[in-house]
Amino acid sequence: MPTYPPTRHHRLVIGLHWFMALLIVAAYAAIELREFFPKGSDPRLLMKTIHYGLGLSVLALVSVRLLARFLSHTPAIVPALPKAQHLMSQLMHLALYGFMLVMPLLGWLLLSAKGEHIQLFGVQIPALIAEKIELEDLFEELHETLGSIGYGLIGLHVLAGLFHHYIRRDNTLARMLPWLKH
Repeated sequence: MPTYPPTRHHRLVIGLHWFMALLIVAAYAAIELREFFPKGSDPRLLMKTIHYGLGLSVLALVSVRLLARFLSHTPAIVPALPKAQHLMSQLMHLALYGFMLVMPLLGWLLLSAKGEHIQLFGVQIPALIAEKIELEDLFEELHETLGSIGYGLIGLHVLAGLFHHYIRRDNTLARMLPWLKH
């Protein structure tokens, strides 16, 4: 009996994609929601702590996600993309993976520079650098700027998926939907 190449990504790749999307949305929500609480209040501190934990979780999972993606088959897009769209797709994925790596690292560097203790699910995480107040503003500016860029990257990624599904009518989005059968 002939075997056919898979038309969808591996279940692990799909699961990691959507789980990490949820983590990133929750990290953004936590840091935005902190603004509703007064500085120094317990709820504001809780929102920041949740943000830190979610960001470190993204950092921990992105390496697993990259490994899973490289070790699994990437199904073809049908119909095939024009070369320019294929290049844009590759650049967008590179930018998103860079975002998922650099954004939490900048946050971790920021907390380290501030001398704040970092915990992930109750486990103390070591500082990346010694406390350096003079680097605090730089890391904070970079982290916030990349956070703003992240909104755009995520928005473009979502719009591209919808464009492929509803306008190009190719299988780009279907390859990553968890509720379709393999």
